[in-house]
Amino acid sequence: MNERIKQAIRQYTERNGLKAFRPRAVLFDMDGVLYDSMPRHARAWHEAMQKFGIDMPEYEAFRVEGMRGVEICQIKAREQLHREITEDEAERMYQEKAKHFASYGDPLKMESVEELMRKMKADGMRIGVVTGSGQRPLIQRLCRDFEGLIESPFIVTSYDVTRGKPEPDPYLKGLEKVGAAATETIVVENAPLGVRAAVAAGIFTVAVNTGPLPEQMLTDEHADLVFERMSDFCEAWDNFSTNNELI
Repeated sequence: MNERIKQAIRQYTERNGLKAFRPRAVLFDMDGVLYDSMPRHARAWHEAMQKFGIDMPEYEAFRVEGMRGVEICQIKAREQLHREITEDEAERMYQEKAKHFASYGDPLKMESVEELMRKMKADGMRIGVVTGSGQRPLIQRLCRDFEGLIESPFIVTSYDVTRGKPEPDPYLKGLEKVGAAATETIVVENAPLGVRAAVAAGIFTVAVNTGPLPEQMLTDEHADLVFERMSDFCEAWDNFSTNNELI
């Protein structure tokens, strides 16, 4: 077993009082993990918020990634418009952002992620998705694009929780949907706030740095492991296989 992975697993098991780590479920974030969609989201946020007199640089979208869209709108209004907006106002702003995103066409799957998921499925892992997105067309694509790998009962969206990432609620809901304990699950994330949410839920968290943020931002949120590319995690998956004794 890769020494870096072995050390991360050992630290997790010791922290949680486990004799061994035997995962049986995986929860994937969506944007920036299943789809290479974050550059488009960043552009959509920037363009849509301008309509409401809010400046949101594209880079900032990566920092707040994972939060419910309406929460982002409420925060930006508080910061720049200096007032509180209602959930309905925030939803209208978010739908403007969704309209911009949809106009760019369909995002591509993240390189190597489908191969990774097939390896996981072959090892008997149950696969779920936990996203802060409320964009129904993109969510509906999941089961079509990942047929045989993702099923709708195992998808958590912004509609399932009132508190989004970085709160642990979305991942706690994900555990409920896949029917696994936190210590039997792996999270695959790419965003600092998503990592924070998964760690707060007590789940072994793998961060894949698919965006422009420095790796240290993921490490600072206490990700158990950080990979530079999805292909690196795919190659390393055998270290997590249920056929192995993970200690």
